[in-house]
Amino acid sequence: MHRVTNPYLARRLHGFGTTIFAEMSELAVRTGSINLGQGFPDTDGPVDVAEAAVAAIRGGVNQYPPGPGTPELRTAISVHQYRFWDVDIDPETEVVVTAGATEAIAAAMLALCEPGDEVVAFEPVYDSYRAAVSMAGGVLRVVTLEGPGYAVDVAALERAISPATRLVLLNSPHNPTGKVFSRAELEHVARLCVGHDLLAVTDEVYEHLVFDGVHVPLCTLPGMAERTLTISSAGKTFSFTGWKVGWACGPAELVTAVRTAKQFLTYVNGAPFQPAIAHGLGLPDEFYADLRASLAAKRDLLCEGLAEAGLGVHRPAGTYFVTADVRPLGIDDGTELCRTMPHRIGVVAVPSSAFYLDPDRGRHYVRFAFCKRDEVLAEAVRRLGKLRDRLG
Repeated sequence: MHRVTNPYLARRLHGFGTTIFAEMSELAVRTGSINLGQGFPDTDGPVDVAEAAVAAIRGGVNQYPPGPGTPELRTAISVHQYRFWDVDIDPETEVVVTAGATEAIAAAMLALCEPGDEVVAFEPVYDSYRAAVSMAGGVLRVVTLEGPGYAVDVAALERAISPATRLVLLNSPHNPTGKVFSRAELEHVARLCVGHDLLAVTDEVYEHLVFDGVHVPLCTLPGMAERTLTISSAGKTFSFTGWKVGWACGPAELVTAVRTAKQFLTYVNGAPFQPAIAHGLGLPDEFYADLRASLAAKRDLLCEGLAEAGLGVHRPAGTYFVTADVRPLGIDDGTELCRTMPHRIGVVAVPSSAFYLDPDRGRHYVRFAFCKRDEVLAEAVRRLGKLRDRLG
């Protein structure tokens, strides 16, 4: 992101500015490029889910919903957690609806961290995590996942934990790498959380977008149910990212803490969208299977195109992002490539350096999104085929 110096900006937000996503999306519009940078689908989600929102609006569901979320949606979230992950939660006390997963994460950091508390996360790290920890007065400690395999360095994780550590912030499936944490890796995390009496906050928004391996919620591992806040949202699963409907689940005391902070952020959100998402969560298994199959095919199409274009491809096991290494092209600056690629071939990506505390660690990686129509991806692949020739 752009670093800015603003005399009015609180010190805890120094170093934050316009996100790289906004910059690259603006560049896509200005150059008429295909935007494979920001992670939003270019088609709407299920028609019946959209129609449920329209019906709610027309039916007068347009005023403040209950603070924790509508009973209908909280019940649907509870049923969803049991249906897919065998996790039993009380819809009355153990779930709160939020303005997307981003607010849930921010509210969790504000509610659970005292100034000076340390939060351990895995780098590359989604950009809002650092901001949320900073707004809470906390300190972000990162454990770097090294490509191409992005395996967890258990020794590095153990070193990152100190007497000041309050919680572990975990994202699986992982944005931007597409890594799906293995059960063995999660068991290491769980043992450390239990052994050091740490909380865990898990961002599982891509829980239904796993192509290789399986998604294992951290809260299902021994000793973790009572110390884990699980966060997810509807945007990625149902392709309605602009609705901003998310949730946090877990022990009643953790959820109450998050709700205490959330009520002073947005208070409530998305009244007519909540019954629509409740409907979506009840869609049959075929919907979820078709979603995975469609995105897996898109992944393969883009990965093959990137490899043919000469980039080093880190094939993702989940999410709808793929990381590529620019060094096989004879360059080492992904940010410079992303800023010039729209002019050279009309394709936009995001430099992965935005996801590292030290941008140089991600200097040679770029991230592409494949949650686009097949014809858009095919055209992007065609354009990428010209990249090597136009770098000269």
